[in-house]
Amino acid sequence: MIRPPYLLFLGDVQDQLAAKTAHGLKDWRPERCLAQLRLPGCKADVGLPEMSVEEAARAGCRTMIVAVANSGGWLAEHWVPTIVAALEAGMDVASGLHQRLVDIPIVAETARRLGRQLFDVRHPTQRFKTATGIKRSGKRLLTVGTDCSCGKKYTALAIERELLGRGRKATFRGTGQTGIMIAGSGVAIDAVVADFIAGAAEWLSPDNDPDHWDVIEGQGSLFHPAFAGVTLGLIHGSQPDAIVLCHEPTRRHMRGLPHRPLPGLKECLEANLAAARLTNPAVRAVGVSIDTHLLEPSRRAAYLAEVEEELGLPAVDPLVTGVGRIVDALP
Repeated sequence: MIRPPYLLFLGDVQDQLAAKTAHGLKDWRPERCLAQLRLPGCKADVGLPEMSVEEAARAGCRTMIVAVANSGGWLAEHWVPTIVAALEAGMDVASGLHQRLVDIPIVAETARRLGRQLFDVRHPTQRFKTATGIKRSGKRLLTVGTDCSCGKKYTALAIERELLGRGRKATFRGTGQTGIMIAGSGVAIDAVVADFIAGAAEWLSPDNDPDHWDVIEGQGSLFHPAFAGVTLGLIHGSQPDAIVLCHEPTRRHMRGLPHRPLPGLKECLEANLAAARLTNPAVRAVGVSIDTHLLEPSRRAAYLAEVEEELGLPAVDPLVTGVGRIVDALP
């Protein structure tokens, strides 16, 4: 177990999206998050009290979480002294980056010497089988997106909360570092060997009660050259009965790739449905989730209405309008 309360370490990341792990933990598990630590030049802020390692330790923080996400999952070398300082101050350290804490000699040696725990959340400890495509009992909803970091996790969490609030059976299934930290379990799909991605998704959402919904956090995008392979394996293994398309409308290109424009909503939805029919021919789209926080508030309602008109599906912002209309569409 990663012991709360947490000190969220943001390093010196250059935008809010790079701190999405911190945002996710603060938004969905605020009772666990005590403070944030930012290095000079950091341009992200999740609104928690600022504390140094020493101040956080005195305040009772038990774990420092490297609460950032970046392309490639690297851990900057100049962050290492802060990690070592946290261990020396009495805290464990958790990270969801691809680069493992245990592979950094001074971090591993300090943790061993002091009896601290290191959590490399992104690295599965179990072994997966290849996928079978055999139909499983229960129901599954998968969030998919036009791009990376466009609301798939938040949408899935909001749908789980709405279902549970209505007295229905539902479980959020985390597939990325932040989702796993929020849920307390899951599998980092992008850290699974390619042949076993779909099998890991099958393992993540096993047979269940006929009226139970597994709400599965999507990853990447079928239209992102770097991550489409992860997305496709997750779609096939999830065997979704329902798909929700997620989108951030102010973007003009794929995250990190200015030469790649975003796909159209209809084009993206049709591609995801076509891919999902390989393992579940009965899959259907049930809604569109739009992250409108960068739109002018006066533009929000009109944009959602335009999307509904284009796709013939309920269009919502999960944090503003709620996801009730999407849940209404679930059998």
